[in-house]
Amino acid sequence: MTDDPVSALGANRRTDRASRFIRATPKRVYQALTDPGQFAHWIAPEGARATIDRFEPEPDGALQITLTFDPRSGSAKTTANTDVVKGRFLTLDRGRCVKQAFEFESTDPAFAGTMTMTWRLALALGGTTVEVTAEDVPPGISAADHHAGMASSLANLAALFEQDDAA
Repeated sequence: MTDDPVSALGANRRTDRASRFIRATPKRVYQALTDPGQFAHWIAPEGARATIDRFEPEPDGALQITLTFDPRSGSAKTTANTDVVKGRFLTLDRGRCVKQAFEFESTDPAFAGTMTMTWRLALALGGTTVEVTAEDVPPGISAADHHAGMASSLANLAALFEQDDAA
């Protein structure tokens, strides 16, 4: 597997990274990052499903996602089995980069603050290398859980294109 998670510890915040090779062009991967139907299909990690409540892929466009987790996971932040994430698109560089800022809806201060997610796309032989960088990760999100979640989302993204190729 080509996932490469790394953590850089800060005072109470950290940066997490993961990457994966995807057998699709940067243009197609970018579309999956900016189309709400495709985004909902792959963004939720294993054990969760995503509902897109708001999705405006333009600079300063709003974004709201509800992740509903398997009740046994116990990792939700908003309710016992959901995360509501509100944010906005910061940067959209067609075929190269999508940057988003998110805040978790939670009464727990361990999940407070704005986390920035940057999705970088680099043309590679036979596809695209996708690197996701999460900056200012709230301390309530464990590094292990976050790495697993990012790797799972990237695997879902890869599977989206593998399904297209099999059709």
